[in-house]
Amino acid sequence: MSGLCQGRVVVVTGAGRGIGRAHALAFAAEGASVVVNDVDAGAAAEVVAAVGENAVVNSSDVADWAGAKELIGTALGTFGRLDVLVNNAGFLRDRMLVNLGEDEWDAVVRVHLKGHFAPLRHAAGHWRAEAKAGRTPQARVINTSSGAGLLGSVGQGNYSAAKAGIAGLTVVAAAELARYGVTVNAIAPAARTRMTEGVFASMARPDTGFDAMAPENVSPLVVWLGSEESGHVTGRVFEVEGGKVSLAQGWRHGPGVDKGERWDPADLGPVVEELLERGPEPEPVYGAS
Repeated sequence: MSGLCQGRVVVVTGAGRGIGRAHALAFAAEGASVVVNDVDAGAAAEVVAAVGENAVVNSSDVADWAGAKELIGTALGTFGRLDVLVNNAGFLRDRMLVNLGEDEWDAVVRVHLKGHFAPLRHAAGHWRAEAKAGRTPQARVINTSSGAGLLGSVGQGNYSAAKAGIAGLTVVAAAELARYGVTVNAIAPAARTRMTEGVFASMARPDTGFDAMAPENVSPLVVWLGSEESGHVTGRVFEVEGGKVSLAQGWRHGPGVDKGERWDPADLGPVVEELLERGPEPEPVYGAS
């Protein structure tokens, strides 16, 4: 390994299994010390055992305000610094909208969206204090959105909304935290995990050759984004699947018509038709027929 993150201290949430576990191991392989966060302390401990002495368990609930503060405190108290926050924790409660319950909505939005905001908020507070004290960091935040958040996914209204919120939070945080030496980017990964094993059930693990759905494929980009090399990249969302890395293009200002005064509703039909003709077709929603 190249030692790309030698000496850096990294927090990875939801790191007991799947993509988060792969991130933790990949950062450690590049020389980083890692706080392995997972509400399943046993799973986190197994990852720490695989890493060795440069890792520590944290089992805080990242969507709890005090828990998120404790998480950041674990990095500072154990390793004396914090360089990288990887927000990864999440789970699914899939339902079609007509069957989606309030508790299923609240739980998914809480874990994904608040579970990104709360650690980010406490980490940002620390980095701002460092910058104001004349110790401007080379800090990195890597959030985890999804193709469902970028394009939508049938049967995942709660998850799609939360992941779209994470993409929006990413660009705002990038703009606000740049002055403190912090970059903020997001990934939209596709990989085989406990969350996605149903989606990728037909994609069997190959006996030989390249396993395009292995969660370890996602981590190299995350490690690079967490390194000092990536300081010029912020406010971006990358899609990652197998050996493919692509830059996601978000909402942009499209064609428009300005009348210069208030529209009469009856006049707007032809205007909207013209705009639709001039603009590109939207990307299809995942799962739409």
